[in-house]
Amino acid sequence: MSTSDIVLDRLNKLHPKIIDLELSRVEKLLAAVGHPERKLPPVVHVAGTNGKGSVIAYLRSILEAAGYRVHVYTSPHLVRFHERIRLAGKLIDEQHLIDLLEECEKANGGTQITFFEITTVAAFLAFSREPADIVLLETGLGGTFDATNVIDQPLASVLMPISFDHMQFLGDSLTKIAANKAGIMKRGRPAVVSPQPDEAMTVFETKAAELGVPLYRFGQEWQCDGELKTSLRFADSRGPRLYPVPGLAGRHQFRNAGCAIATTAVLDGFTISDAHISQGLRNVSWPARMQRLLTGPLVERLPNAKWELWLDGGHNEEAGEVIAAMLADWYAEDGKAAHLIFGMLNTKDPVAFLKQLAPHVEDMAAVAIPGDHASLSVDECVAAGASVGMLSQGFHSVEAALRAIVDAHGPDDSRRVLICGSLYLAGTILVDNS
Repeated sequence: MSTSDIVLDRLNKLHPKIIDLELSRVEKLLAAVGHPERKLPPVVHVAGTNGKGSVIAYLRSILEAAGYRVHVYTSPHLVRFHERIRLAGKLIDEQHLIDLLEECEKANGGTQITFFEITTVAAFLAFSREPADIVLLETGLGGTFDATNVIDQPLASVLMPISFDHMQFLGDSLTKIAANKAGIMKRGRPAVVSPQPDEAMTVFETKAAELGVPLYRFGQEWQCDGELKTSLRFADSRGPRLYPVPGLAGRHQFRNAGCAIATTAVLDGFTISDAHISQGLRNVSWPARMQRLLTGPLVERLPNAKWELWLDGGHNEEAGEVIAAMLADWYAEDGKAAHLIFGMLNTKDPVAFLKQLAPHVEDMAAVAIPGDHASLSVDECVAAGASVGMLSQGFHSVEAALRAIVDAHGPDDSRRVLICGSLYLAGTILVDNS
């Protein structure tokens, strides 16, 4: 265990709950460390159920292509906590992270505060002290009472697609969830809105009217589509343009990339050309979002180069729809059968996720997420798969599941295996397969 892991473990014990949505604790600690949230470069604040990390990855890539220094805050991490805090293009280093965490720990004085709240304050301290041109800030959960929602005047807000997730905290309807996410909109500051269910769009439009927020909505102020093998088509008040196919796999990435392009148009004071956008789309990187694994022990277990091993951290119904569309596209293109290796947290709805995938896979191998007490059990995963008509079987590890899939087919076969269901499962894969 590294030194920063020891400090993080202490911070994780400062509150009896993992999630406790309110702003008083984080506001108190921010005041104690000198209000770093008031000393940040211009902020783009991103909320939504799906696609937050992807749109931030595109924005970072585009802005860096244009020569800007970019701070980034995202969560959760896949392998190491350091992934959450990127300072002017580089992940925060170990000693710097330790110093910031201990500074926040001392200022907090042992009072109750959630792990996300105190680590968000540490990120703001880092961002306030390191020169940069812009901060890309992802909410942790929700919007109104999210620990990141202490920015009074963001340069822009971005609202990614809303769907059912974290309903025990955000509400049991899309209207309630959208109202919570809409809390990041601030008076007079522009908001870019990705494709949304009608209920969510109505909430956003009503909130924008109350606050005088200029909206840049998919389907109205901007449009985006494309062809998987050729180009991305984007149009706004400047007219139609063509860009390269996004560097992240899947039709849904056209939407995420389009939202990033639309956001660049509302960044006052920033000069971003079509060439910068094209370069950013090509160079983008975002692990465990339909990532093909090309090296490592798991890949070495594949019998030939015609087999493919993919990794995705999606974990809700809309993510299931997105993955299903990709599997359908792939099968239409090359006819390769697909198999799932699946694990999920017990706070998610496995049936809602798996029912989207059932028509597109031959079978499912169920696993528990290693070392995570909040994982669904193997039996629970098997039952969820069986309930949607999947041929499901449990295994003690991802390696064992992959071995069984490979052994069931001839060495000259051609198959596609997708490991999915949780970012936490994806993180263990990236660690073990490195």
